[in-house]
Amino acid sequence: QVQLVESGGGLVQAGGSLRLSCAASESISSVNSMGWHRQTPGKQRELVADITSGGITDYADSVKGRFTISRDNAKNTWYLQMNSLKPEDTGVYYCNVEGGSDWLDEYEYWGQGTQVTVSS
Repeated sequence: QVQLVESGGGLVQAGGSLRLSCAASESISSVNSMGWHRQTPGKQRELVADITSGGITDYADSVKGRFTISRDNAKNTWYLQMNSLKPEDTGVYYCNVEGGSDWLDEYEYWGQGTQVTVSS
């Protein structure tokens, strides 16, 4: 089974930056999208950003202009650059990848999460 290993979380002051990385343990076939979600207590997990296999990106309204998702296909890795961080960005960030094809059942893999804490 594919495993996703996250790194880059931590504690940062408001206005600071962090870069999250998500590395897949192996090449993944028939990818539709790679992305990042976040979870805070009492809330459902929400989409932060994703990028399709064709390079199209999408962002939550709350992070547009501040966060950038990118990928390095050769390294089976994708990133979330987070700038101008706000306390409201605090949460556990999970990377994910999903895909499938006529020849491969739909799948979805998730990282175990990395804590991002933004202090004022």
